[in-house]
Amino acid sequence: MGVAEPSITPLDFLESHIRELRTQARAAAASGDAGRLAELRGELQRTERAWDALVAPPEPEARQVAMDSAAWSTGHAPAGGMLPARAMVHRVLTLLQAPAAAKLITQVHGAFFPGELTGGSLSSLRRDEERSYTAAPSTRPYYLCPALTFDQFAPARGLVTISTWPLERRIVGPLSTRADFLTCAVAVAEAVKALPGGTDSARPQARGLLARFAAEIPGAGLAAGGELEPDLVAAAAQAELQLHAEADRDQRREAAQRARRMDGRGQLFGLRPHQR
Repeated sequence: MGVAEPSITPLDFLESHIRELRTQARAAAASGDAGRLAELRGELQRTERAWDALVAPPEPEARQVAMDSAAWSTGHAPAGGMLPARAMVHRVLTLLQAPAAAKLITQVHGAFFPGELTGGSLSSLRRDEERSYTAAPSTRPYYLCPALTFDQFAPARGLVTISTWPLERRIVGPLSTRADFLTCAVAVAEAVKALPGGTDSARPQARGLLARFAAEIPGAGLAAGGELEPDLVAAAAQAELQLHAEADRDQRREAAQRARRMDGRGQLFGLRPHQR
């Protein structure tokens, strides 16, 4: 079972995102924030290429890449076959909206999406993404890249992000592990609610995943009827998240300002040991 189909088209999403990026770029230029402006221009170029691929794709694969980059195909395999592993990981991270480890990515995929995604495929994907970027920088609409540590900007062990996310979201600080766990809990609860037929029709994998999140969140236990309620889990996660969100956001924002001094490869894949 997949999550409910979005009501917007891929072009709607991309055009809205392009407008938002242009507004943010103007603000960065007006404030003299050259690092932020460069980051926004890079993301704008990638998004515009995705728009071009949807309007006049040179080949069928280009259209699917553009749809993936728009996060529109979440929950639906394309006609004629399953998505490649790279697109599977992208749609899981799009659902979670936070850096995630391979185990969680595969669990979420198994709970909500068709096809098989293994932890081993993620290991090879991470290597392939950096090699692809090094060979031809910024030619893909998005890259799967590691989260970066807030102090040394080293790849955070095992955590995967999407290159089009703001730098602040791709950096992890002392409070980020818990904050991101709670963010993912809210996302999973909302995804369970969005399953066709509602919570009662949720597959065992989805219910089990939600229960594992609930077990780690105070106040997210069973409802009065003895059933696990996604709304209760989401509310409890949101309540605790408010305790950490501001401090975590400030730490990530400060680290992102320093990280923007790095080149494009460093901002996506982190500093090598000899660069720290």
